[in-house]
Amino acid sequence: MIDFKAWLPLVIAPLFAFANFTAAQDQTELKAGIIGLDTSHSLAFTKILNDETTKGYIPGCKVVVAYPYGSRDIESSTSRIPDYTEKMKAMGVEIAPAIEKLLEKVDVVFLETNDGRPHLEQARLVIAAGKPLFIDKPITASLKDAVTIFEEAKAANVPVFSSSSLRFAPTTLAARNGEMGTVLGCDAYSPASLEATHPDLFWYGIHGVETLFTVMGTGCESVVRLSTDDTDLVAGTWKDGRIGTFRGMRAGKRGYGGTVYTDKAIAAVGDYGGYQPLVVEIVKFFRTHEPPVSARETLEIYAFMEAADVSKKKGGVPVSIAEVLKQAGYSE
Repeated sequence: MIDFKAWLPLVIAPLFAFANFTAAQDQTELKAGIIGLDTSHSLAFTKILNDETTKGYIPGCKVVVAYPYGSRDIESSTSRIPDYTEKMKAMGVEIAPAIEKLLEKVDVVFLETNDGRPHLEQARLVIAAGKPLFIDKPITASLKDAVTIFEEAKAANVPVFSSSSLRFAPTTLAARNGEMGTVLGCDAYSPASLEATHPDLFWYGIHGVETLFTVMGTGCESVVRLSTDDTDLVAGTWKDGRIGTFRGMRAGKRGYGGTVYTDKAIAAVGDYGGYQPLVVEIVKFFRTHEPPVSARETLEIYAFMEAADVSKKKGGVPVSIAEVLKQAGYSE
């Protein structure tokens, strides 16, 4: 006859040991590295993660090392690097001479370089090292490079995601989650300053476009753009017949926001909630390796913006999202 009282502890003890190990793993502080000190995001994220006195402090992930570069030819970015480097040092962050050296000391990586052009090259180093990677906006300076990053990350089984902080505004998420009713359309707006080295909306219009797609979801089929020196108006038609628009502003009073139209309400969305909600999602992603935004949605956002450039060049004609994605090398 089996003595269950004698046998039971032998079964339960390993289970408790595993549970305790898992809990310890969950509580282990992640060591994070930041690539790019040419954006205020690097300072803001570090403060949220490293300074326990900061409102909205997030424990469990600490920035320990940073590599400053970064753009080397966009003056608005390069001019920030010396000051931001000193401020990072003051927060106890080591400054690495190369990305490779940074990667030796971290578990996870924030790619914060303000200039999207070097992102593919920089991301490849992180992917090769197998480190979970968050890429700040713009994910790249071309849709083709964005497609390449996601393809190479998938092949290497390295988790990657990119997002504007505007995605996680409370009202925007409420609309996406159906709390305002079934979404029938959305008009979003944000500043849209231009940078000659990037497609027009990649540099800053991404904020409002991210709001638009957070509310509307994927499925945009075609894009039309009207453009003047001070304003862009981009309209997308979704496959179910819904229409969503983005207004980019370069003059007058500027801000972030929008309007969602549902079967139950017309309501405001896009209120800016600061960086903390985004950083919460990034740290969660670093632990779970589950991105809060799919690669497909991110690529459709950038295809929308790239299609807007094509539409502008062609005098405002409709441009197919599928065709733009195909030209960038994307396939389902």
